[in-house]
Amino acid sequence: MNIKGNQFLYLQIADRLEKQIIDQVLKAGDKLPSVRMLCREQGLSMSTVTQAYYELESRSLIETRPRSGYFVSLPPVKRLAIPETSNPSVLNSPLSPDDLVNQVYLDREDPNNTLFSLGMPHDDFLPIAKLNKGMVQAMRNLPASGTGYELTQGNENLRREIAKWSFGWAADFTEHDLITTSGCMNAISYALMATTQPGDTIAIESPAYFGILQLAKSMGLQVLELPTNAITGIELEALKKVLATNKIKVCLFVSNFNNPCGSSMPDEHKREAVRLLEHYHIPLIEDDIHGDLYFSKNRPTTCKTYDESGLVLYCNSISKTLAPGYRVGWIAPGQFKDQVLKLKRYQAVSSVSLTSEVVSTFLRNGRYENHLRKLRQSLHHNSMKYSAVIADYFPEGTRVSQPQGGYFLWLELDKNIDTVELYQRALKQQISIAPGRMFSFQSQFDHCMRLSFGLPWTSLLEKKLQQLGKIATNMQKP
Repeated sequence: MNIKGNQFLYLQIADRLEKQIIDQVLKAGDKLPSVRMLCREQGLSMSTVTQAYYELESRSLIETRPRSGYFVSLPPVKRLAIPETSNPSVLNSPLSPDDLVNQVYLDREDPNNTLFSLGMPHDDFLPIAKLNKGMVQAMRNLPASGTGYELTQGNENLRREIAKWSFGWAADFTEHDLITTSGCMNAISYALMATTQPGDTIAIESPAYFGILQLAKSMGLQVLELPTNAITGIELEALKKVLATNKIKVCLFVSNFNNPCGSSMPDEHKREAVRLLEHYHIPLIEDDIHGDLYFSKNRPTTCKTYDESGLVLYCNSISKTLAPGYRVGWIAPGQFKDQVLKLKRYQAVSSVSLTSEVVSTFLRNGRYENHLRKLRQSLHHNSMKYSAVIADYFPEGTRVSQPQGGYFLWLELDKNIDTVELYQRALKQQISIAPGRMFSFQSQFDHCMRLSFGLPWTSLLEKKLQQLGKIATNMQKP
């Protein structure tokens, strides 16, 4: 075995075995060499081989079967082309996705619908029993059982634990840097109110999360959609050009595992974007709600990591990772802390004491990281399963994103397939999707759609995904 460099030995072994799986040298169902056999053949220690197999399990590539050993668990995914870099017009568009968004949200009312449309963790992925115990404990520990107002800045225990958590991606927050909010969208709302006035123009990715589009519209803001690569996120050259016009008041980016296309800005792009914005003294609102849902070895950094001037307003929550209904979020507003505190005092007075305390306890005792490890593994497993079905059952020429975290696949179909019509046909079969028209004020994504892989993988789910592919195939014109 030719081992090079300073990388941990077990990771090099895991990478080599992963390559064999991708190259179909090892196929689905094949049994891997036993730990003892690999130790004997390669001259390795048992701990090294065991760690390598654990790493492959965490990547959802192999599985252990009691008394049988380790087996390849997934067929290699056919490599479909990724969606093209978006090319939005620089002109404002009167189109609005509001009606379509409202219609898709109503699909939740029918429990028989398969909701590929909405990005949230399924109940099966959440530690509900442990959260319930944490709620009881919080009621015992908090003054007056949590019925009183807390400080406007938010639960001190929670802010302290978030600050500790940020050490993992070099943000180096302190509890004084943070303000708790009612979820991430509430944090983004405060950030926009603190940095803009009606009529101002904000720059965002394209496609963009429809919630951000709706929020900007409700605040009377103009939205400039920027070209976005499905892998590396915002195109920096396009950003440079619009910043030079002096028409942009604020930028709003989802830097890690963008919703809907799953793109992530490389570290050097994040650093360069922050440098550019500091040069023009333009604030950046960063939505990092999916940052903890990474499939690789390490959590990605953020734009806030490279912020030296306090112009980055960092927003996050546990709505996509732990408890959507708890509405626990936070913002690190940098230079704009006083403005955000005033806005929260005017509009909310304080956050919910009980849920904030439960989340702080989860962070403090290590339960959150243990839960995230399982959730990331499930989501990674799902993303690969979805991609395999899409490759086999969707129309020829379908492009699909390759996210390295988060909840979403972004599909680009033949331009003659209208995904609103596809949505309507699929809903008759109790399948709900998110048509591409929801993610822009322009008509550039009418042949695209977003699929959430935040549902437990079952044979029924697989059949529904296959059925969706067949419906799309039947719509493709010869």
